[in-house]
Amino acid sequence: MTASTTRRRAAGRSRTAVAAAAAVAASLMLLSACGDQTDAAVAKREAKKNRNVHAPLFKLLPKDVQEIGLLQVGSDITYKPVEFRSNGKVTGIDPDLAVAMEKALGVKLNFNNATFDTLMGGLKSQRYDIAMSAMTDTKERQEGIDSSTGKKIGQGVDFIDYLNVGVSLYTQKGKANGIDGWETLCGKKIAVQRGTVSHDLAKDKSKACEKDDEEPIAIEAFDNDSEAQTRLRTGGVDAVSSDYPVAAYAVKVSGGGKDFQMVGGAPLKAAPYGIAVPKGQEKLRDALKAAVELTIKNGSYAKVLDKWDVKDAAVKEVKLNSGS
Repeated sequence: MTASTTRRRAAGRSRTAVAAAAAVAASLMLLSACGDQTDAAVAKREAKKNRNVHAPLFKLLPKDVQEIGLLQVGSDITYKPVEFRSNGKVTGIDPDLAVAMEKALGVKLNFNNATFDTLMGGLKSQRYDIAMSAMTDTKERQEGIDSSTGKKIGQGVDFIDYLNVGVSLYTQKGKANGIDGWETLCGKKIAVQRGTVSHDLAKDKSKACEKDDEEPIAIEAFDNDSEAQTRLRTGGVDAVSSDYPVAAYAVKVSGGGKDFQMVGGAPLKAAPYGIAVPKGQEKLRDALKAAVELTIKNGSYAKVLDKWDVKDAAVKEVKLNSGS
C-alpha cells in the first residue's frame, strides 16, 4: 500500500464522515421543523383532530378520554352486515351507529379487528376501551365467567344494550336434508362462529340429543362467520347458525340469493346486543348509554337500522345488563 493510496482513502473517509454529519444535522433540523414526534405528542395532535368539545355529551366522558379524543373499539370485522370491510372501509350496523355516537360524544370510535373469542381478553388487558361487535349480553360475560368451563376468568363487563336479536339456522338452498329447526339437528353437522351464542346453543342442543338417546350434533367452530358459510357452501356441513341479521344477510346476498335458505322459522333465543365496557368504568358506560339514547331521539339510530334492513331489532329503551 503506498502513502498516496492511504491519503486518498483517508480523504474519502473524511468526506464521507462530513456528508454523514451533514445528513444527521439536516434530519435533526427537519424533525425540529415538524415538531415533537413522540407518541404522546402525536396523540395530542390526533386528539385535536378528533375532539369536538362542543358536542352535546362531551363533558360526560372521563377526563382521559376527553384529552385523547379517541376510544379504541374491539370488533370482529368479518360479520356482515353488523361489521365488515367494503373497499377497505369498515362499515355495517355497528360502525354506522358508532359514527352517529361520535357526533354526540365529540370523540372518535376507532374500530380494531380481532377474532370474536379474543375480545373479552382484549378488554381485560386494556387493549380496547370497549367492544362493539354484535356481542350478546349474557350473565356469564357480565360476571367474567367462561361459558365453556364455568370458571371466573375476569371482572366482567357492563353492557349497554342497543339491539334485540335471536339466532337463526340456514342450509344450502334446496338441501335442507330434513332440518326444520334445532330439534331436527341430532346427528347432523353444523358450523358456528367460535365463542358465540350460536356455539353455546349448539352445544346445549347436542347434549339434549344425547340425553334423548339420539346422535349428538357434530359442531365445527370457526374464527369467523365467513368461514362457517364457506363450509356450508361447499357441503362440508348441513347447516350454519348465526345471529338473525347475519343469517338474513347471507341468505339474501350469497350467490345472488341462490346459495342458502333459512330454515326453522322465527329466530330462537332472542337476546340483546350490547356495547361491552369493563367493570369499574361507570362514567364511560353512562356516557355511551346517553349517546345511544340521543341517536334514538334524533332519528339517526332508525336511519342506520333502516339502511341495513334490521329495523325489527330496534330497542325502545336503552338498558344496562338486561341479558340473561
